[in-house]
Amino acid sequence: MRSRRADYSESTRQALVDSAVELFTKRGYAATSLDAVTKRARVTKGALYHHFSGKQALFEAAFSAVETAVLKRLGEVAVAGPGSPWDRAMRGVEAYVQACLEPAYQRIVIHEGPVVMGWERWREAEDHFSYGLIRTVIQSLIEAKEIVELPVEVTARMLFGALSSGATFLANATDPKKASAEVSNAITQVLTGLRIKKDD
Repeated sequence: MRSRRADYSESTRQALVDSAVELFTKRGYAATSLDAVTKRARVTKGALYHHFSGKQALFEAAFSAVETAVLKRLGEVAVAGPGSPWDRAMRGVEAYVQACLEPAYQRIVIHEGPVVMGWERWREAEDHFSYGLIRTVIQSLIEAKEIVELPVEVTARMLFGALSSGATFLANATDPKKASAEVSNAITQVLTGLRIKKDD
């Protein structure tokens, strides 16, 4: 059984992460002070340093929180949802595009992540969160004979690259609605090009 102290410690950490997500989304990393984060979370600076070594560690926790929430939603749609593997994959593409339009995902994951964490660490984090899901979807499409049999790793890696590029394009678009439709259509067409034509 968890102790009251452990519960309190976890709730304090969660309050700090929630506060960081909100402030980093609104103000950006550079313009957000640790004082502002602790004030919004209603905890002391000492409590912050108990959980995080500094501002970058707090940012990485905020990054993980945003990515985890999006990945959970995508998994529910693209892996565990109803319908055929193809239907789930198509809904997964749409759900991903919609996630890329969310302010927290755009600001923290796409815009600020590579700058604050460094390109290499950011790519590793993206691999950790997104690549496994994409690989699972590709594997299920091949096993269901929905798409032609190609090396899973290579195919998943290329689709992962296309989705990452689409996310960056969306985050910088002046017309997000139009851009989201274009990205969604382009990814769908790529997958459709791999689809096995079935006899009527």
